[in-house]
Amino acid sequence: MLTVQDLTVYRSDKQLFNQLTFELRPGDIVQISGRNGAGKTTLLRTIAGLNPADSGYVSWQGQSLNHCRDSYYRDMIFLGHVIGLKRELSAIENLTFYQTMQNMGTDIEAVFAALAKVGLAGREDLPIGQLSAGQQRRVALARLWLSQQTLWVLDEPFTSIDKQGIRVLEALFEHHAKQGGMIVLTSHQDALLAHTQLKHIRLGDVS
Repeated sequence: MLTVQDLTVYRSDKQLFNQLTFELRPGDIVQISGRNGAGKTTLLRTIAGLNPADSGYVSWQGQSLNHCRDSYYRDMIFLGHVIGLKRELSAIENLTFYQTMQNMGTDIEAVFAALAKVGLAGREDLPIGQLSAGQQRRVALARLWLSQQTLWVLDEPFTSIDKQGIRVLEALFEHHAKQGGMIVLTSHQDALLAHTQLKHIRLGDVS
């Protein structure tokens, strides 16, 4: 279980959110929305342990992140605006490197299947630097089809994805949740999923 308790974060002299509290249990999907500047990305980075909170805390399985970072990072995948891919390597090479780093063992068939799911069949061997920004984003998202992590923290995963790609991604989210996974994501879409355990949090406007 992920718990966000009384979280308060400022940026410069502006309060982005104050005493924000919510939790994710197995099967939950939490969608964070709000206008630009409301603190959506900051919230996700705080949940991922990348940004400090001014007060409050984030805990995983009942332990503060300060005391369980190693286990938390084994259980959590964070996909932000920075795609985290090596430009000189191909999509296949980047994803097999990801598998190695996660101690999964290399499964080329799974990599090809993941890239096909995100619409990159036929571009698997191209260096990332030769792909468009949208295609690079899709390679990063392909990690989700390979992921063994329980918690997915995703910043605007639907960016640069067409309607068919959105449906495929939504189906993956539903599958992950039904398997006991948890997802917290930001999205500008008003309606995301017809998921029974979908929670929606709208961050207040910044004055």
